[in-house]
Amino acid sequence: MAKGHRSQIKRERNANKDTRPSAKLSFARVSVQKACFVLDAIRGKDVETALGILEYNPRYASSLIKKLLESAIANAENNNGMSRDNLYVAECYANKGPTMKRIQPRAQGRAYRIEKRTSHITLVLDER
Repeated sequence: MAKGHRSQIKRERNANKDTRPSAKLSFARVSVQKACFVLDAIRGKDVETALGILEYNPRYASSLIKKLLESAIANAENNNGMSRDNLYVAECYANKGPTMKRIQPRAQGRAYRIEKRTSHITLVLDER
């Protein structure tokens, strides 16, 4: 059990919080597997290269991740005062979100289940 007053415990918890600029997209209507194909292409790249990759990537997830990357860049410039030239994609990952279950009618009264998957996409930037 933690020792100290509640305010001390909160202060210690907030002291080791990640201060890197980030952006998160929750409940994106794309599966984790499909989002990870695009995220793997931009991980570790500087932001200008990553935007170029996302601009010409034909996958649907790339349009979502491009908007997310632009949001993270804006957060870095406005909230943290970082320069756009020094930024790179430090972390990017997709976690599983809730799955919408739908029914597809089939022959002879059967019903097949269709799972419409969602994901939570997180993008973290850092300075070189």
